[in-house]
Amino acid sequence: MAHGSGHNLTLEEMDKRFFFHPATSISDHLTNGPRIMERASGVRVEDTNGVSLIDGAAGLWCVNVGYGRQEIVDAISEQAKKLAFFHSFTSMSNEPAIRLSERIMRMVPEGMSRVFFGNSGSDANDTNIKLVWYYNNLRGLPQKKKIISRQRAYHGVTLGGGSCTGLPINHDKFDLPLDRFRHTLSVDQYREKPEGMSEQSFAAHLADALERMILDENPDTIAAFIAEPVMGTGGVLPPPEGYFDKVQEVLDRYDVLMIVDEVICGFGRLGAMFGSDHFGIRPDFMTLAKGLSSGYQPISGSVVSERVWQVLEESAPSMPGFGHGFTYSAHPICAAAALANLDILEREDLVSNAASSGAYLKQQLDEALGHHPMVGDIRGVGLMIGIELVADKATKQSLDPALKVAPRVMRQGYENGIICRALPHRDVIAMSPPLTFSKDDCEEYVAGLSASIRDVTDELIRSGDWTPGQHH
Repeated sequence: MAHGSGHNLTLEEMDKRFFFHPATSISDHLTNGPRIMERASGVRVEDTNGVSLIDGAAGLWCVNVGYGRQEIVDAISEQAKKLAFFHSFTSMSNEPAIRLSERIMRMVPEGMSRVFFGNSGSDANDTNIKLVWYYNNLRGLPQKKKIISRQRAYHGVTLGGGSCTGLPINHDKFDLPLDRFRHTLSVDQYREKPEGMSEQSFAAHLADALERMILDENPDTIAAFIAEPVMGTGGVLPPPEGYFDKVQEVLDRYDVLMIVDEVICGFGRLGAMFGSDHFGIRPDFMTLAKGLSSGYQPISGSVVSERVWQVLEESAPSMPGFGHGFTYSAHPICAAAALANLDILEREDLVSNAASSGAYLKQQLDEALGHHPMVGDIRGVGLMIGIELVADKATKQSLDPALKVAPRVMRQGYENGIICRALPHRDVIAMSPPLTFSKDDCEEYVAGLSASIRDVTDELIRSGDWTPGQHH
């Protein structure tokens, strides 16, 4: 098609003609076009048609302090006037980046040493993977390179991060995962924990599976294990009790590094500052993004432990320099936004609010939807909650993927004033609202979500695609 200018096109037409959307069905988009967001405040966003929606997803799990925060806007504006950009290569620095690195090091668990800045969670995971390889090369262990992740993990979409991701939609036709990457069992207690098995026993079973994989592959070839404290995009999957303790024992036994992907869980989402705090994990690397700036500017961090830093520092005299980094690493405007964001997070104690509001939201969901014949499981930690929809509650039988039930609930949500997210694997609805969510917000949101699930259920019954309580 010839590319004329966009002068006579509507915004929707221009979008369909010129804009290649991430994580979007190309065919659906060309048929139905975009929903264009125009403004946002607090927990609500508004589109160009004036439709206002409670954003129960906080963008993509990221707008932790809510929308329209003037002090972050001011910090961005002030910094842009003073120093809009300078790089951080060859020892160059800027004040916001320095202050942010010191601030992060005060917040993270003990034993961490330095933070390396990037632009997204995906690139931070690539940085961590490269650092793992670099570290083992410096230690004279050139064979120790494989990274073990988990099925249904989400660690981004770059070559390294995307290889760690364990979802077919992010691998198929992209030639991923690259070699050096392996995937062990997920922590899906609803689907994979045998009936009647305790959480502790399931945790031991998963740690044993990890250990068997390390032994089968040869421990001398295994460099690191990467995990989200609570798995996000793969289905909002909290680990069974005792899981990380048992995993950590296995990693210690074989000199395997622990990469904790805190992109979603970090900065309060679980009701603790980090997932590592909540579960008592001892990271060698932490991946930070999303809540670091609440999405107001793109910024990520790779936090490196003292154990890893020591090796880098001791080997530095024999190296020509550290050959990794991005133009926008430690971008002054992004760092200024992050500092203002962290001020709000701490001053308003949003971490505690995530714990209390999260408990209230889950209780409301249980009351409103716990008995619904299509609701198989409601699970989560803090303000990170998932609902798994099933064809049959008794057998946990999945719905026919062709029916696209979760995406239909998501679309119906727009009619009922709410945003929820349909996850790519099975019919799971994810919620991760801003950490400012109040009890009133919870109630209004649950009313909208319940109505959306009921509307879609009624549609499926009318069309004969689903019958409650009937084994398919």
